[in-house]
Amino acid sequence: MNTPRKGVTSVRSAATSIRCVFVALISLALVACSNGTPAASDVGITKDAILIGGTDPLSGPAAAYGTIAKAADAYFHYVNDNGAVNGRQITYKYLDDGYNPAQTVPLTKQLVEQDQVFLMFAGLGTQPQTSVRDYLNGKKVPQVFVATGATTFSAEFEKYPYTFGWQPVYQGESLIYAQYILKNTPNAKIGVIYQNDDYGQDYLDGLTKGLGAKAAEMIVDKESNDVGAPDLNSQILKLKNSGADTFFVFETPSPAIKALVSAFQNGWHPTIYLNSVSAPVPYVQAAQKAAGDAAAVNGIISVSYLKDPADPSQASDAGIQLYKQIMGKYYADGKLEDAFNIYGMATAYSLVDVLKKAGPNLTRQAVMDQLGALSETDNPFMYPGIPIKNAKTDHYTITQEYIEKYDPSVNDYKPLSQPIDVRGQIKFP
Repeated sequence: MNTPRKGVTSVRSAATSIRCVFVALISLALVACSNGTPAASDVGITKDAILIGGTDPLSGPAAAYGTIAKAADAYFHYVNDNGAVNGRQITYKYLDDGYNPAQTVPLTKQLVEQDQVFLMFAGLGTQPQTSVRDYLNGKKVPQVFVATGATTFSAEFEKYPYTFGWQPVYQGESLIYAQYILKNTPNAKIGVIYQNDDYGQDYLDGLTKGLGAKAAEMIVDKESNDVGAPDLNSQILKLKNSGADTFFVFETPSPAIKALVSAFQNGWHPTIYLNSVSAPVPYVQAAQKAAGDAAAVNGIISVSYLKDPADPSQASDAGIQLYKQIMGKYYADGKLEDAFNIYGMATAYSLVDVLKKAGPNLTRQAVMDQLGALSETDNPFMYPGIPIKNAKTDHYTITQEYIEKYDPSVNDYKPLSQPIDVRGQIKFP
């Protein structure tokens, strides 16, 4: 029998040791899986944590939206304290981009490349989120539930498969207004003020499409303004002088308040339609305070798809009670009546729902699969009967909203209609 050389024996022994270690590791992994213990499975995932990121305007001209991320984070803390997500705690890192795409881009790259987030959640703003959509899709990082109703985010899902909207798209909202106005005031003379960017144009396009052949006759004037414009008096005077008796405001909260106040101070008292983005009660109340008269906001018409925490008739609703409980414990300085806060919780609920259904072996692809087939009818913060759903050929996640009217005597809105569904009617571009 030949005796192997010492060096050969060492090599064989090392190889055997490596194989043993490898087998042991595989065995441990199988035991962990059989015990239901999650393991690190993708970027941003550890055995006990999920890291997600987002960019939001915590300062700047759209700072009113900053509360959305804080309310969503409050819901994540509630989930972490009540079982977490298949054993994993959610950490939500959101950074202030000031509603400026020039800041959104580097901050998004920081979250993806340095912080190594699992996904981007609820990034806010049409222009900011458009500025990073190509990047995130190129990196195959899910851009989940962007906090903008820009139609492109739902319409172009084949081109941008890693991007998902959530809220009703702006064109869909405008289609609902158009249906309502054609039915109830078909002879209205409409004046529109809109933000001079993709956001404002999206709303205007939807209204024009919804009015159809009557659009040219009914829209007697439309005026635009840049984000951050110091005042809107010149635009308001042009709209007043056009003879318009119906005023559509397609703005973010700060310029929307300016538009409402300017109309009142210039003695123009049309029927006002205020886009939902700027319609939460605190911003309507701010306009009333600035104008010095409740008449400035009386009868404002808008839409909603969420429950209303300011409505006394909904106070006993289980979803509203849960919302108030979470706000009280995890975001005590937030405004309960601010619809942006219940919006933040509603989107956070949907994300948690998706993460749980994606299972303990949490991967980006598993999340993508769940998002593409999303079907949620039990979100506690949604208005009853309005579903949240996607299909293989339809990523318009929420398409139903109801018309509501503001009553300053109760500092709240009252529904004027049942939910109106525009699924299948939205055409892009």
